[in-house]
Amino acid sequence: MTVTIAVVGKGGVGKTAVSTLLASMLSEKGVVLAIDADPSTNLNQALGMPLGKTVGRIREDTTDDIQKGRLSPEIPKQDYLTMRIREAVVEGDNIDLLAMGRPEGPGCYCAANNMLRQAIDKLGHSYKYVVIDSEAGMEHISRQTTRDVDIMLAVTDPTVRGITAAIRMKELIKELRTRVGRIGLVVNRVRNGLPPELKKIADEAKIEIVAAIPEDPNLAALEITGRPITDLPHDSPLRKGVREMMGKLGL
Repeated sequence: MTVTIAVVGKGGVGKTAVSTLLASMLSEKGVVLAIDADPSTNLNQALGMPLGKTVGRIREDTTDDIQKGRLSPEIPKQDYLTMRIREAVVEGDNIDLLAMGRPEGPGCYCAANNMLRQAIDKLGHSYKYVVIDSEAGMEHISRQTTRDVDIMLAVTDPTVRGITAAIRMKELIKELRTRVGRIGLVVNRVRNGLPPELKKIADEAKIEIVAAIPEDPNLAALEITGRPITDLPHDSPLRKGVREMMGKLGL
């Protein structure tokens, strides 16, 4: 049975770093599909993998082919799109990568986006784990890259503004049809422990804090040299924090 985990949050809080290490550690237990849903498409660099053709590009090409009559009517559109998406998956060492690319192009893509969700859902069932590195903000929640999520991790910095944004995401999820099993708050870049004010806000909003990860001094050197986040030392604060989080989540 596939376990789908979505990592969400506002920009600059470390979603990609958490997604990367989560995918890397889960790959020791089974094959992982890592979905880069951020238009900036940098999950491949963090994982040390090449970037393939994006789903956004495939969607636009397919829509153009349909509109201009280049796609044979004998080929079901859903089957064609599913095939193209499978071809776009970059295969790695127990981690496969699919990049969504930019979310929209000119014109309406409602029908294509619906077919995309079906194709990605079908693809995800082939993996033990699916880890989605979501784009910043809350737009992606209403767009629903996948229909069902088993665990949603809202990553925030240790600020009231960040935790408030995470709480809003939780409230938005309730208004949508997407099924989400467990919602957890990940407070990243914590210094000298989690401030009691932030814990109080989380408790009042009834959102579970599944990790308080210390600021990791090792990240700066990797970012300067362009090395993948997977090169972090095994005893780095970020690695240890993600490992402890996985234990708490039963992963």
